[in-house]
Amino acid sequence: MRMYRLLALFAVASTVLTCAPAAHAQNLKVIPIWPEGVPGAKLGGGEERTVDDRVYNVQNPTLTVFPADPARAVGTAVIMCPGGGYVRLAITKEGNGFARILNDIGVTVFILKYRMAEYGHPAPLQDVLRSVRLVRSRAAEFGIDPNRIGVMGSSAGGHLAASAATLFDAPEGKTGAALDAVSGRPDFVSLMYPVITMKPPFAHMGSRKALLGAEPSDALVERMSVETQVTAATPPVFMVHTGEDTSVPLENSILFFQALRKAGVPAELHLFEKGAHGFGTAAGLGPTSDWPARLDAWMRAHGWLNRPVPR
Repeated sequence: MRMYRLLALFAVASTVLTCAPAAHAQNLKVIPIWPEGVPGAKLGGGEERTVDDRVYNVQNPTLTVFPADPARAVGTAVIMCPGGGYVRLAITKEGNGFARILNDIGVTVFILKYRMAEYGHPAPLQDVLRSVRLVRSRAAEFGIDPNRIGVMGSSAGGHLAASAATLFDAPEGKTGAALDAVSGRPDFVSLMYPVITMKPPFAHMGSRKALLGAEPSDALVERMSVETQVTAATPPVFMVHTGEDTSVPLENSILFFQALRKAGVPAELHLFEKGAHGFGTAAGLGPTSDWPARLDAWMRAHGWLNRPVPR
């Protein structure tokens, strides 16, 4: 299977690619998601910067488009939310690397650079939902099916993806723009070692502080503990977590899975033994490193990798 052959290449590729250089080198399209002006834009917010392949201080959120090879394209898209505790974005490790996994199975990928601690909630939620609405509204331009748009996220990016899955119609995710009329609901969601709850003892407190502030209200903590926001309308979810994750306990994924099961939402959870937090596309972790094949099988079972019927 192509997935297995590529795994060894991803670790090398991910060390030399960052979002901006990759976009330049491959002539990839970078789309500002708020061309009319970023909601609540901060004057004097400073410059975005990249340190050790991680992006900080996003002031102008964008989508970088990694189109699928037309010969393989299946008409499905995924918006990728890299992790980084809501203070940085692991674009190289969890953006470009995952994009190549999905491109290889015919999926077009949009890597989202979203606002973080400099803005706090609800800015990241607005950014991810705006991205779903934008991609859906321009589906024909991107050669995708507007009913086959997923969101994938890792770590804090997993929390953002799970927020999109549960709060897609939340008032705080809208800004009054015309695009608010387009559905922000993803058709499916994939979560890698995600932050889910904001409640002790399993909360990742760094992500909580960056997103909600040092002393959030009980109501806000409850609202953004996304396991409490699952309903029957939540889209199908695929999750991967490991027992060696000491940063974001695997109980986060279990809590979300239990909530999905209770609501009758299709969900698949893979708990592996090996792999520290943020393992991404690392090889040499035994069954853990084969997670792309599990994602492939799950997407195929749901029909999201079927090639579109010619019209």
